[in-house]
Amino acid sequence: MRISRSPGLLITALMCVASAAWSQQADTSQDAAQTGGEAPAQAAGQAPAQDAALDPGLAVAREEDGRYFNAEDIPTFNISEDGTVDWRTYSGFRRYHAECHVCHGPDGEGSSYAPALKDSVMRLDYYDFYGIVAGGIQHVDAGSNNVMPAFGTNVNVMCYLDDIYVYLRARGAGAIERGRPAEREDKSEAIRADEDACLGA
Repeated sequence: MRISRSPGLLITALMCVASAAWSQQADTSQDAAQTGGEAPAQAAGQAPAQDAALDPGLAVAREEDGRYFNAEDIPTFNISEDGTVDWRTYSGFRRYHAECHVCHGPDGEGSSYAPALKDSVMRLDYYDFYGIVAGGIQHVDAGSNNVMPAFGTNVNVMCYLDDIYVYLRARGAGAIERGRPAEREDKSEAIRADEDACLGA
């Protein structure tokens, strides 16, 4: 299934998905509190990267004009044996550091007031991630009031959200190290056309 690039309809649909994700995140927070502050997988002694290595959602099932997808037709990253990353992963690094790192820390590592997105994308599915970014999220409890604004109308985020997603998944899976990827594939004409259409160029 492909996600429409029409911001209005997409944002409306994803707002519904976001509310389900908020409930799921609250449940995860409660589980973490019950296990001494660790996420359930970490409480069991498993690192997120180990879980990701077993995730079939990371495997490339097909390639289309420089864009890589898993078996469920969800965007995924592609890292060559020599360390060359696909264009979307490289672009995701750039876009993440332009729009997201101020709150969520460099390289998806998190900060004192925002979660490590490289870990969050390994727990959330693609549609939940889209919904939260488009609609925002608020988590309020006795000790905190964390608010992420909605970015659904910000073309500098929404037009590159697949790129940000695959970059963070590559980071969460341990497929790429911190910092700018050294080598990248060229930007395909199809990716350039999608970008121009989304930006209204």
